[in-house]
Amino acid sequence: MCGICGLVSFAGDEPPERHILDAMNEALGHRGPDSAGSLIDGPAGIAMRRLSIIDLPGGDQPISNEDGRIHVVQNGEIYNYRELRRELERRGHKLRTRSDTEVLVHLYEEHGPSFVERLRGMFALALWDSRGGRLMLARDRFGIKPMYHSSVGGSLAFASELKSLVRQPAFSREVDLDALEAFLANNWIPAPLTIFRDARKLPAGHVLIWEGGDVRIERYARPAPPAKEGLDRRSESELEAELLARMRDSVRAHLVADVPVGVLLSGGLDSSALAALAAMESGERLATFSIGFENRRFNELEQARLVADRYGTDHHELVVSPDAAELLPELAEVFDEPFADSSALPTYLVSKLAAEHVKVAFSGEGGDELFGGYNTYQATLLAPWIGPLAAGLRPVVERLPSSSSRRLDDRIKRFARAARLPALERHHAWSQVLSEAARHELLQPQARGAADPVDAFRTRYAETAGAEPLTRLRDVDLGMFLVEDPLVKTDRASMAHSLETRVPMLDNGLVDFALAIPSAMSVTPFAKKRLLRRAVAPLLPREIVAGRKRGFSIPAAAWLREDLQPMMRDLLSTENVRRQGYFRPEAVGALIERHVSGREDLSRQLWGLLTFSLWLERWTSP
Repeated sequence: MCGICGLVSFAGDEPPERHILDAMNEALGHRGPDSAGSLIDGPAGIAMRRLSIIDLPGGDQPISNEDGRIHVVQNGEIYNYRELRRELERRGHKLRTRSDTEVLVHLYEEHGPSFVERLRGMFALALWDSRGGRLMLARDRFGIKPMYHSSVGGSLAFASELKSLVRQPAFSREVDLDALEAFLANNWIPAPLTIFRDARKLPAGHVLIWEGGDVRIERYARPAPPAKEGLDRRSESELEAELLARMRDSVRAHLVADVPVGVLLSGGLDSSALAALAAMESGERLATFSIGFENRRFNELEQARLVADRYGTDHHELVVSPDAAELLPELAEVFDEPFADSSALPTYLVSKLAAEHVKVAFSGEGGDELFGGYNTYQATLLAPWIGPLAAGLRPVVERLPSSSSRRLDDRIKRFARAARLPALERHHAWSQVLSEAARHELLQPQARGAADPVDAFRTRYAETAGAEPLTRLRDVDLGMFLVEDPLVKTDRASMAHSLETRVPMLDNGLVDFALAIPSAMSVTPFAKKRLLRRAVAPLLPREIVAGRKRGFSIPAAAWLREDLQPMMRDLLSTENVRRQGYFRPEAVGALIERHVSGREDLSRQLWGLLTFSLWLERWTSP
């Protein structure tokens, strides 16, 4: 696990300036505190910071091929590197280290840029081929590891985080208004946009090729559901057995490391299943890490302990109070573009706890998208039956008071508002944060974007025409929400503490299998994750298998009405909002009063505004 960065001159005849490359690399020190490396070769410079996981003494980067003309830096892990290494050695390649990174330069010699199709793992990599004058950037097929790029000051630059790109002297910190509009709609920003006009994300499953000053971006992998479900003729018991076998194989592959591996254990089904399998496969006592809250509804420590006790793990816990919100300015530093998933706070804290004991930890991201864990999937199935009734009762539903500790009222309101929309628009409306009308009311005229944030969802949805309707929506979440919210949250929160997080649910074979499962085997109007629950039932306590969805979520609505209200009113005061210039102060004030009064749960909207305000103060001034 590392942070990587670099530059290549569009002119092709001048080397990058060493002090700029060093400054970019320095900004990534938290991602790799164990060592640093860099190389300037002709018009290109690549650099990295290393967190040593595999081949501790020999895996420093950049790593080159035999003749020293192909060089690579990588952020991530390649889980099938041993098989690839044996194949390369049979073909005559001489490898000098035991690291997973070294196989990349030799695979490139054999297959060219298409070598990334052979990789099983999570990665963002940069490869410089001095013979061909080619720079190649690549990101894994699921978007687990980040990759940003920009073209300013006569160079193409890339980095694992935006905080590295902004070290370029010519980089503008001007806000991209389309990205701001998308952030307000989602509380996250979809690729290829970033909050900065001068930077873009490389989408998941894509490569960027710079050659002779020309740049092209191409998709090389697209995990997708089959046009017709491929497993509907097999019995559920057969599918359960295969699912468990694929999960076990993924966990076994993800345990490959020369350092101890732990599990971030939320008490939910996904992380509990991973903890069970890791405890069984590792051969050593497993370390697990959990977080809880003073608010009992959000305190999942008891459920996590059931799994820890069953498998005798070395279990560690942390209880969080509202005082932890004092860390919000710190999170604005960690997430160097606006990111408003409030569970980033507990994820940051549990990662800090884990980093005191291990260098690698499993996390359960991907299970909800692959196996049907979201309430919106059930709502999709219910909409044709009760949608007309719910829409007719909307005037009554809108008058329901909002509770500080339960979100059922909020879900009922969102269901009634969206019940009669077409499938994709309905699905998006159930999860969106601010509607088009609400954004129009909130944004100053000069701060409005030109693009419709829903268009990115429509593009993804159109690619799966012919697949099951619910499977198509799960695919949208897999390619959009998962990439830009849970995976971003986990990567930044963990790497801020130099902790590598691995996501075994997002293994090539496991994902392909999950996408081919008929939706009815995963989701019904009154049950979620059916197949997954049955597959892992023998491994887990009944309370976990039958329990509700859990994750590292916080009581944000209650905190913003109580302990955090003074902080919210200060950060979103009329004076601050007017000075920053993006939002209408009276609209922000109205959101605050509607939430604090209990008329609505607007915690997601207000958390987004808090996040943006803190980010703006931290990152838009040099």
